[in-house]
Amino acid sequence: MPTPVVSVHPITVGQHDRGVRVSAPVDGANLPVVVFSHGFGQSARSYEPLAGFWAAHGFVVVQPTHPDSRTLGRPLTPDVWRVRVDDLRQAIDSLEALEAAVPGLRGRVDHRNIAVAGHSWGAQTASELLGARTPDGEDLRDARVSRGVLLAITGRGGADLTPFAAEHFPFMSPSFDEMKAPALIVAGDADQSQLSTRGPDWFTDAYHLSPGDKTLLTVFGGEHSLGGISGYESAETTDENPARVALIQRVTTAFLRGEPLESDASLGGLDRK
Repeated sequence: MPTPVVSVHPITVGQHDRGVRVSAPVDGANLPVVVFSHGFGQSARSYEPLAGFWAAHGFVVVQPTHPDSRTLGRPLTPDVWRVRVDDLRQAIDSLEALEAAVPGLRGRVDHRNIAVAGHSWGAQTASELLGARTPDGEDLRDARVSRGVLLAITGRGGADLTPFAAEHFPFMSPSFDEMKAPALIVAGDADQSQLSTRGPDWFTDAYHLSPGDKTLLTVFGGEHSLGGISGYESAETTDENPARVALIQRVTTAFLRGEPLESDASLGGLDRK
């Protein structure tokens, strides 16, 4: 049963001058945390279909705004990918301050139960806290993170990138060989990226190329917005489908809770390893 949610934004803590949004249920104790990384150009106000749903079902959802957000109008810098990772790490570092900034939340958060999640570029950002390596092999994993949800995560780079992507986004060449933390990868089987020379299977690399406990949810007919997870009535959604969004809400929530996963055979399929 969904619980009423309180959401506070912007919260400025530490180096988060861009503002962090925190959403949480109005009651409950020992609430687990999800730190969410938005896709390119989005912000802490985006992804309400996921953030609001998770919060209403017992999670504290922390959403930093990354410097590439269109709400800021800032030029991209070569180190923006690293700043994004630092944003997630600093959000975890600042959990006590974030908790204190939300009325009625203090003392109700389980600081030992932290997951990361993200969509598109945000999924790549989140994956690095789970153990995915940067192109130069740097290990940025965070031991405080127990699991992750990676939605439409970009695949391996190198020859799989288009010339434009290889020139402008050299950081899009991760290695998943050491991404050992449990993760749910969500991919649309109609997601054709202009950044890759491959087809929609590019978005399943994080599942196939990583070791350990991984689950793949393939969303049938899903394009990059996976039915509309970035926002209600979002102009960027090319495949608007409330049923797809509802499927992702249910499966991601069960995964974050550590519950058995079930899919609707007409909407998506599950693979595990």
